[in-house]
Amino acid sequence: MTYTVAACVGVALAVGVDLLVLRTRLLLGVVFWATYPIILGFQLLSNGILTGRGVVRYDPGTIIGWRIIHAPVEDLLFGFAMVLVTLSLWTWHRAPGGPRATPPR
Repeated sequence: MTYTVAACVGVALAVGVDLLVLRTRLLLGVVFWATYPIILGFQLLSNGILTGRGVVRYDPGTIIGWRIIHAPVEDLLFGFAMVLVTLSLWTWHRAPGGPRATPPR
């Protein structure tokens, strides 16, 4: 499995977790899309430094080769999936009816 396939599968799974499994529906809200550019900016900064300086290198056969500020598109997809799953779990965990809906005793 190439990094491209893994990143795309990760995004599909993350979207499924948000919309279908946990039903947090962060992707349908304005807050997620208004704040995601902040996360993306820092991801591009750190990824650009690491890949631009050669600290992290990719086998050209495992990525499609599209880059944004030195960052392979696959890294951006993987980061999106990771952030979405983390925020979905956090939101669900604190939601009414979730495992931490009431404060611990």
